Amino acid sequence: MSPNLLNFDAAQLAGFFAEIGEKPFRAKQLLRWMHQFGEADFARMSDLAKPLREKLAASAVIEAPRIVSESIAEDGTRKWLVDVGNGNAVESVFIPEAGRGTLCVSSQAGCALDCKFCSTGKQGFNRNLTVAEIIGQLWIANKALGAVPRNQRMISNVVMMGMGEPLANFDNVVTAMQLMLDDNAYGLSRRRVTLSTSGIVPAIDRLRDTCPVALAVSLHAPNDALRDALVPINRKYPLSELLAACRRYLERAPRDFLTFEYVMLDGINDSAQQAQQLAALVREVPCKFNLIPFNPFPNSGFKRSSREAIHRFAEILIAAGLVVTTRKTRGDDIDAACGQLAGKVEDKTRRTRRVVEIRPC
Repeated sequence: MSPNLLNFDAAQLAGFFAEIGEKPFRAKQLLRWMHQFGEADFARMSDLAKPLREKLAASAVIEAPRIVSESIAEDGTRKWLVDVGNGNAVESVFIPEAGRGTLCVSSQAGCALDCKFCSTGKQGFNRNLTVAEIIGQLWIANKALGAVPRNQRMISNVVMMGMGEPLANFDNVVTAMQLMLDDNAYGLSRRRVTLSTSGIVPAIDRLRDTCPVALAVSLHAPNDALRDALVPINRKYPLSELLAACRRYLERAPRDFLTFEYVMLDGINDSAQQAQQLAALVREVPCKFNLIPFNPFPNSGFKRSSREAIHRFAEILIAAGLVVTTRKTRGDDIDAACGQLAGKVEDKTRRTRRVVEIRPC
């Protein structure tokens, strides 16, 4: 089978050219054609010699995933459902804002981590996405938004916050992010690429040493007992280990702080006492908080915290000297808001443990 060149970063592409008897510098040319101009047809790559174009056409392909459907919300948020084969599909979301455009990218079909407030987990885990399927979401979005072939910058930020746990697909996610950072591909800065993790501690350390980008950590609870119930990976990597990894990460991070994400669940994790406990928990970690009003999905068993409760929670954190933002809900009319990405899928988890068993701690 011919290799899909969307799977290759600059070094891998240079190796491919060497294997077919071509100069490695051709990798930079091909990266620009693929990623800056969104070109998949070798015949149209005009600064490559015709014999090379013919050789490439005979030995390789450039194939992004196929768009199954596109939805546009009233607020301008756009969501694409993308076919990744064998009955699996993933979603990516573009969020336009004044002065910036953010693309939320998926890394897995389904997710194995079973965070209780996230609809993706109801799919169970199907498989890791390939590099082509991850970077292909950016490739597709640029074309759909009209950014190519005019090489306009429509997407200024990428967040690995879509379906799946990025650090559980480490190698493919890092290769895709290296393409996002490559000046011959998308040319984003490390500050504008953010990876969100539920807290796989060894992989956080590995990311620090391999490809440090902006880091967001899904915290969602101020103590181990509650986080064990909401974010089960906490049973393996409890808060003390996770926060220590966060401090280590900041030694090489492109920013001097990281972001803690905290979904606001009515009566579960939104009390004044829990806000005080949370402020004490993170006092040694330079950070900001992003409070996320829970976005409902069928049979979740949770309710969104009231506006008053979120405001009170934020005020307590601010009084403790923390920077706090409350995420504006975007795209919820097309199920594109945080925690809603799953497509119209059946609950495949067959789990017997009910969400309503979770109680505040």
